[in-house]
Amino acid sequence: MKFSDFVASDAIRARVEADSKEGVIREMVRALVDAGRITRSDEESIVRAIMKREDLGSTGIGRGVAVPHTKHPGVTRLVGTVAVSPPGIDFESLDGDPVHLFFLLVSPPDRPGDHLRALENISRQLRDDTFCRLLKAAKGPVDIQHLLEEADSQGVAS
Repeated sequence: MKFSDFVASDAIRARVEADSKEGVIREMVRALVDAGRITRSDEESIVRAIMKREDLGSTGIGRGVAVPHTKHPGVTRLVGTVAVSPPGIDFESLDGDPVHLFFLLVSPPDRPGDHLRALENISRQLRDDTFCRLLKAAKGPVDIQHLLEEADSQGVAS
């Protein structure tokens, strides 16, 4: 699965305003609402579902990366977005470090395979230190989109 299969390019945020875990999740979900990828009526329940998932254990996987995600009946296909926080946010990460890169996913409950393939793609790409460094340094959403397209073209299995 490629980034282009699920990342809503019009919801990418190169510089989040939020300075808390819930704040960045809300900002990213709002970006998906603003991009027309999820409905405003589902916005709050999606935020709550992601926060409930965070209560089970932080999706801050370390090395400055978090992958908040949930399954929700308000979406008919996997959708996600990317956000960057240059100063970093305390996300209760496994390594205790602030998080700079966020990949948020929302998938339909009846499509667990898509959800897992997207998580696998994200984790595989984020093991690449150069990719992470370039994402953190991106000046805008278009730069991030180009980096995702480049990652897609470098042989990510579909």
